[in-house]
Amino acid sequence: MVRMVTETAARGARDPGDPAGVVRGVRALLLGAAGVLLSGCATPYLLQAASGEWQLLHRRVPIDSLLADPRTPPALRGHLEVVRAAREFAARELHLPDNASYRSYTDIGRPYVVWNVVAAPEFSAEPKRWCFPVAGCVAYRGYFHERRAREFAAALAVRGFDVAVDGVPAYSTLGRFADPVLSSMLGYGDDELAATIFHELAHQLLYVPDDSQFNEAFASTVEDEGLERWLRHLGAGERLRQLRERDADAAAFADLMAQARSRLARLYASGAPRVEMRARKAEVLAGLAGKMRALEQRRGVSYPLYEDWIAAGLNNARLASVSTYYGCLAGFRRVLAESGNDLARFYAAVRELSRLPRTERHARLCVALEQPAGS
Repeated sequence: MVRMVTETAARGARDPGDPAGVVRGVRALLLGAAGVLLSGCATPYLLQAASGEWQLLHRRVPIDSLLADPRTPPALRGHLEVVRAAREFAARELHLPDNASYRSYTDIGRPYVVWNVVAAPEFSAEPKRWCFPVAGCVAYRGYFHERRAREFAAALAVRGFDVAVDGVPAYSTLGRFADPVLSSMLGYGDDELAATIFHELAHQLLYVPDDSQFNEAFASTVEDEGLERWLRHLGAGERLRQLRERDADAAAFADLMAQARSRLARLYASGAPRVEMRARKAEVLAGLAGKMRALEQRRGVSYPLYEDWIAAGLNNARLASVSTYYGCLAGFRRVLAESGNDLARFYAAVRELSRLPRTERHARLCVALEQPAGS
């Protein structure tokens, strides 16, 4: 259940039935900002990251205090009760960090906490990466102000990059700070709220610098398994059935995007003239849009998020962003199954994999970027 909610999905993202999920960005970026500030080598970009994080932390209110306050609105009280229960479940049943994170609340007054910019060259399936102290290299650049994100994306587009801008409702500072629950996390349903907490705590448990695919697939696997166990704990069988259906839809769409990305990678490596590559790229992306709509029709579902992606223009950046979350997911699920669905054994196995060179762990876990058969 990898959730990628983008700024273009405003019409459908608030539907708890939407399979597209939360892009959890800039979690490590802020650590890099802190490192640069401490070293005295700050830039305007890193300053805005550090300032944005400080504002979130400065405005925190303990959840226990809000629940004890009779003035707390009933809707917010209900969400916070779910947070408190899910937080205890995460520590007790999922063996996730039992610390001060997600025990406070910050109302940020906007639908997203940050906006991530993803970019890729016109003829490359690989995203551009930005490197920071502590965090390492990541395939996105996050901004606390949407205008700045879009200005940066526009500047990259002028230079010939494919770009995508995604609104992000939650992120983690990897346990360096006591991350609060944000108001932007509350609009997607209580199951999604619990899932987000499980996902972000998984990042605190294990994070490998310079490997977004590894980190996101690990956290998403913990999220999936955690939410399954949470819903069984609640006796919510019907919600669990619906969850599995939505996840199957999301996986089917992601598979279509992965196939298109593989075709494009083969095209870009072919050495064809740029004019020819540009025309064939447009054909592949148009074909992908048609297949996505056909899949919706076959499954009898409609997801505004995907329509928004299509309307904005599918491109290398969008496909790379999806791959960050899905490219290694099947491999992590296999490791969990081989661990007998025992989370302690799973965590130990993943730690061993994290110590391998990046190329070796990707060879064991991730889908290779190659031409699909029959294309």
